[in-house]
Amino acid sequence: MSRHFTAFAAASALTAFSAISAFGHAGLEPSQAPAGAYRATITVPHGCDGQATNTVKVVLPEGFINAKPMPKPGWTLTLDKGDYAKTYKLHGKDMSSGLKTVTWSGGDLGDDIYDEFIIKGALDADAGARLPFAVTQICANGQVVWDEIPAEGQDPHSLEHPAPAVTILAAAASEHQGHAMSGPAAGHATAGDIMVSDGWLRAMLPGQPVGGGYLTIKNNGKEADRLVAVSTAAAGKAEIHEMSMANDVMTMRPVEGGIEIPAGGTVELKQGGLHLMFIQVTKPFAEGDTATVTLEFEKAGKVDVVLPVKSAAAGAAEHKH
Repeated sequence: MSRHFTAFAAASALTAFSAISAFGHAGLEPSQAPAGAYRATITVPHGCDGQATNTVKVVLPEGFINAKPMPKPGWTLTLDKGDYAKTYKLHGKDMSSGLKTVTWSGGDLGDDIYDEFIIKGALDADAGARLPFAVTQICANGQVVWDEIPAEGQDPHSLEHPAPAVTILAAAASEHQGHAMSGPAAGHATAGDIMVSDGWLRAMLPGQPVGGGYLTIKNNGKEADRLVAVSTAAAGKAEIHEMSMANDVMTMRPVEGGIEIPAGGTVELKQGGLHLMFIQVTKPFAEGDTATVTLEFEKAGKVDVVLPVKSAAAGAAEHKH
């Protein structure tokens, strides 16, 4: 994939830049969420092939309202407001205008480092809608523009300069665990091309030394990724384990090197097989509680997923549907 560079007024010439791989573009996390409160995290994984990015500009999509960006030390915020295409309702009040463009400037994001730019707001669009956040990186001698929008039915990965976007989930998905939540549903999360779903923790008995966690990981990308680590404040140690039977004897061991998630493939962590193991649990997992678990992927990076605690029978039943 080639970066899309355009000359801007202050530049007298446009520097030539080399091609980058498909996973080098600006991203948005989470990339799926129900309507309602939403924390947009714009991920910028690089500068400009040797040049530092000093400005990041994000054009907010119609349907993302009441936006408020997070300041970043060392960067100057510029907020451009305007009218929405229609009037929205938020907490019983009409909203016909708001923030349209956010610009962080004066920073220094080198080509060999990564950063995140956060905007909180609310999603107000129908299920299935895809809201693009056009991102521009400005460097000393040029700018990188991620603003291409796929046609209906087109794979965004087929575009050279795709705008990162969030897809609106149906209300049923956001209420899957029995109550509405801000952001993705409990047990669900996204990180780049990785989608985590149907996550849950097994309720523990009093005095039980370890706890188990289960979930499904889907890789929507064109390259394999790998789950390399897991952590949580709810336990002193977290590992990826595999359970197997040999000569009628059950064995359990840590998985060395993590779990590969093949391109376009799905890996299920379930009872009796691959699963998450939590050691030195600070408080036994009790049915009805939740715990935030951080999954770290080799390429997609880290993502937090809120896992509800369920009984073994209830969790297994729901995990199948």
